[in-house]
Amino acid sequence: MSTAVQLLIGTRKGAWIYRSDAARRDWSVQGPIFLGHIVNHLVLDPRDGKTLLMAASTGHLGPTIFRSTDGGRTWTEAAQPPAFPKVLDDGPARSVDHTFWLEPGHTDEPGVWWAGTSPPGLFRSDDGGARWAGVAGFNDHPMYWRWCPADGGTPDGALLNQIQIDPRDAAHMYIATSTGGVFESLDQGASWAPLNQGVEANFFPDPYPEYGQDAHYIALAPTNPDRVWQQNHCGVYRLDRPATRWERIGSAMPQEIGEIGFTIVPHPHDADTAWVFPMDGTEVWPRTSPGGRPAAYRTRDAGKSWERQDQGFPAEQGWFTVKRQAFCADTNDPVGLYLGATNGEVWMSDDEGAGWRPITRHLPEIYSVVAAPL
Repeated sequence: MSTAVQLLIGTRKGAWIYRSDAARRDWSVQGPIFLGHIVNHLVLDPRDGKTLLMAASTGHLGPTIFRSTDGGRTWTEAAQPPAFPKVLDDGPARSVDHTFWLEPGHTDEPGVWWAGTSPPGLFRSDDGGARWAGVAGFNDHPMYWRWCPADGGTPDGALLNQIQIDPRDAAHMYIATSTGGVFESLDQGASWAPLNQGVEANFFPDPYPEYGQDAHYIALAPTNPDRVWQQNHCGVYRLDRPATRWERIGSAMPQEIGEIGFTIVPHPHDADTAWVFPMDGTEVWPRTSPGGRPAAYRTRDAGKSWERQDQGFPAEQGWFTVKRQAFCADTNDPVGLYLGATNGEVWMSDDEGAGWRPITRHLPEIYSVVAAPL
């Protein structure tokens, strides 16, 4: 049985909200919202089911956060968006270029939100996203400039690109960065330690350093939060706590496809199942579907094997990819999958990847897609 879904879509030129019927066949559209502005992330608060937070970069306001409580019809700007202190510390000056990731706090902490920025910074709001303060445990850590070197990062800048909270314990958190890899906190961000054993890193004499990895995406398995999935710059990994060493599971992918991609999506009801969307990671890194033949790949045995799921995608000349925040799942049965492509198309599967169809075309370049109950 399926229920209605809403897709919160952030793009290079604004935001859109698509809402389905119960069968997930027909979709209505709201938008554009903030047309012309970059929207990196648009997220619904699952604790109240009505509050929307948007990470946006606007022409005159710069990087900021907007909040809506009426389904995106009206918006209020944060009184104090994420920002580094103006007083210099012991490193180069830092100024938030954009907020990349928004994460609702633990279910026991209504009103708490977390944000990750570029350059890498961790911020917290205790009032529903109106005012934000830096988390000193990470931003002012003595190792910060080694974990997040000023000259490192992605083409769009270095990122703190994921925040994951253990649903059993608000004090237990993970973050992913594009320069230092994955870090763990056991005290709600007051202190952090690298969590990168077994993960390869480029441009290091030691291929498995303590830190320096580019963690493209991390996600906890909803039915088993001790399982952490990672799509890394160098491959696909899995970590089963309390172990501290990641297992490389992308090596089971077909050699001609490789294991490079931006995102990984865990199954909401099965801890052994996850999806990736590979991209061409050869020498010049085209960041397009390998061979122009887009496909998702699914594992149902925790990464021991992968199956190709391309039914409905272009059989050739499909030169797009899917960014970090633009692949997601709903919680229906069967699970619905949704991905936003760099060519402005949104694709969905209502049968766990067996078949794909486009919901819409011709949007601006898609940065993020978040599925939420309607």
